[in-house]
Amino acid sequence: MGGLIKSSIARKVAMALSGLFLVFFLLQHFTINFTSIFSADTFNELSHFMGTNPLVQFALQPVLIFGVVFHFVMGFVLEIKNKNARAVKYAKYSGGANSSWMSRNMIYSGLVILAFLGLHFYDFWVPEIVHKYIEFAPEDPTRYYHELTVKFESHVRTILYVVSFVFLALHLWHGFASSFQSVGFNNKYSIAATKFAKVFAIVIPLGFIIIALILHFNYVLNH
Repeated sequence: MGGLIKSSIARKVAMALSGLFLVFFLLQHFTINFTSIFSADTFNELSHFMGTNPLVQFALQPVLIFGVVFHFVMGFVLEIKNKNARAVKYAKYSGGANSSWMSRNMIYSGLVILAFLGLHFYDFWVPEIVHKYIEFAPEDPTRYYHELTVKFESHVRTILYVVSFVFLALHLWHGFASSFQSVGFNNKYSIAATKFAKVFAIVIPLGFIIIALILHFNYVLNH
């Protein structure tokens, strides 16, 4: 029994640590994307640096991809383990009395986010790989802003992005805050950390939504 408990705790800690890593990447990604709404040149410069820096491309990018895969696989594993652990079936279970709706449905918001990541990779990462390593096209430091904006020409794609960020907010609302508890962060700063996580869960996805809408309407009005 002790081994099972330790194993379960280890999985939760690993899940939390991978989530915190992805939150850091999300903030960095948002910071770069945010520049696109007020300076195409700044966005091009930052994107060119990230797209050509060897450390980013051959060290950090593989770690990021591993982090994404690990986080979602671990999420599915924990969901299966939790379901299997419910050996006793209750005739009536009031889940809302013990936990929030979001905490009980993290797997579903995670699936939506995973689908969104597939779309995002299809939109940006795959064309980037083709451009660099299959077509061996010459590097144009000014291409990034144009490649970003044309993706938001479509009403459907823009709506998909907006909906995905809403689900990201729901996922972060529970996941980011609970990650501090999972890694044992329990001191006088815990309340402040939880409040910060809640604000982050709203502000960053909302920021991504605003960026998507601005790029969409700018493209529509200018074409």
